[in-house]
Formats: sequence, C-alpha cells, structure tokens
Amino acid sequence: MAVTLEEILLAPDTRPQVITDCLLLIEQEISDKSGASGAAVKVAYKTVTSFAPSYLHNTVADLLPQLAGKLEPYWQDFAISGGSEFGDYLAKRGEQVSEALLTMTDAIAAASERPVIVKAYRAVRASAAQHVQAALPRVGGLVLKYAP
Repeated sequence: MAVTLEEILLAPDTRPQVITDCLLLIEQEISDKSGASGAAVKVAYKTVTSFAPSYLHNTVADLLPQLAGKLEPYWQDFAISGGSEFGDYLAKRGEQVSEALLTMTDAIAAASERPVIVKAYRAVRASAAQHVQAALPRVGGLVLKYAP
C-alpha cells in the first residue's frame, strides 16, 4: 500500500520540521510578491504577525492534518503516474488544487472571532487562488523533501 501524506508529514519526529518548513515557505512566497496584489498580501501578513505573533505557527500546526488530507488524492495519483516532481504535478492542476486548499482558510476565516485577522484575510481572498497556485511548486517540493 502506498504511503499517505498523513503518514509522511504527521509522523511525530517529522511534524515539527514540516511546520517550520511550511512557515519558511510562506515567508519565501510573501517576499516574492510584487504589485498591488503582492502589497496587499504583505500588509495582511504583517498585520497577522504583528497582531498575534504565534497565530500563523498555531494555524499551520492545526491545518497540517487537513492539508495532508486535501493533497492526498493528488499525492496518490502522482504516485501512480510515476512522476518525479510533485510540485510540477500540482502546478498543472493549479486551479483545482488551490481551490481545494483555500476551503481550509475560508472555513477558518468564517469561524474566526478575531476581526483583524478576518479583515486581513478578506483583503487578500480575491487574489488568493493565484498566490496559492504560484506556491504549488514549493509545496510539492516540501512534500517530496519528506517522502520516502
């Protein structure tokens, strides 16, 4: 049986490093942003990290199981296809993958009782799919870093 992303990413010895790598990936993606949309993302990121410094870390840690679940069908298909770069595989399905991943953050925003966080999220949600799609090669690379 194929190894699941949950088994790969949530293993007790691996999970803390995966969280750290996810946070680094987010920082890399934020620093690469430009233009008006990029400026909005940078402002939202600064707002969230200034308002609640541990919020992003805690959110990534909480979302990691869901992330593994959302990526699992793509991972299994990738494994069957015999591809070598999971990031390329994800990028080719960018719109579908990004919308699947954004259902997680949409749910968090809908349930949040932190108006500053919700306002920051709403400011970037319209362009979020394009930003997530741009990050998919790095996301795939992160997964492959831990894949057996």
